[in-house]
Amino acid sequence: MDSLSNELLIEAYSKAQQLQLDEDFIVLLKEEINRRGLQTKYNLFSI
Repeated sequence: MDSLSNELLIEAYSKAQQLQLDEDFIVLLKEEINRRGLQTKYNLFSI
């Protein structure tokens, strides 16, 4: 996952949720977002 830019990671997460992809995949993306500390920078997970 380190090869993904922050922006691409956020885009992948948003698109995965929009398309209702596999929950395990969405959790994997969310964990990486949390690991990078991006959830507050991009106002994610607030709903």
